[in-house]
Amino acid sequence: MEIKYIDTHSHLFEKKFAEDKDQVLVRMQENNVGTFAVGVSYETSKQAIALAESNENILGAIIGVHPTDTNESFDSQAYQALLSDTVIGVGECGLDYYRLPAQTGAERDEVYIRQRELFEAQVVFAAENDLPLMLHVRPTDGTTNAHDDVLEILSLYQKTYGDAIRGNSHFFTSTKEIARKYLELGFFISFPGVITFALELHEVVRDVPLDMMLVETDSPYAAPVPHRGKRNEPVFVIDTIKAIADIRGEDFDVVARQLLKNTQTVFLGTK
Repeated sequence: MEIKYIDTHSHLFEKKFAEDKDQVLVRMQENNVGTFAVGVSYETSKQAIALAESNENILGAIIGVHPTDTNESFDSQAYQALLSDTVIGVGECGLDYYRLPAQTGAERDEVYIRQRELFEAQVVFAAENDLPLMLHVRPTDGTTNAHDDVLEILSLYQKTYGDAIRGNSHFFTSTKEIARKYLELGFFISFPGVITFALELHEVVRDVPLDMMLVETDSPYAAPVPHRGKRNEPVFVIDTIKAIADIRGEDFDVVARQLLKNTQTVFLGTK
């Protein structure tokens, strides 16, 4: 089957897909849509791998530890044992300051330290295994603090590992200035369905070069218009691609082909 569209980020192992996952996969097949299964913990990383190994429309697995969805540490030996051709990236990993403890001082500092150590371990693991990173970055409301810290960390490790530090900023909803900083480091910007209704992001969509852009659903979350309020699924990525083309004033097929090429370059090792 020819894949025309790739949703770079989904969680089809979640309970919201328990009853109709087969139908979701059929809709993907009918619409030439592929996706990547993204883990947020050791167990869900194993589930992501299993999905990718058993379904041709799930083109690979991203394995790693989310900064807030679990209290796990990153056991590099355990994750090393998971590596195979099915594993195409590390994540989703990064920094999430959206819900920090209300207290100041030691408790909040502990959160910062834990998240940074967790993220840095995965950055090193990705570089040493020549895998791209799938970044999860969520700042405190009204700030860019988590992005600022992630960019600092990536810059630091690029001094040691060079171009091996690569990947994408998943679910990007920050400013064009922050996007440009990721682009300067060679990271791609991945837009979710939020762009179909968040008008303030249109400037960013127009500003990011098309050849440095990816697209995603983050299924089952954040469905695009015209499905807003419903459970998201990978086939809805087509609606977000249409929105990108409309926002940029470009031909849908041209945009779709370039996004496919970008995704293949970043995660599937093709040029």
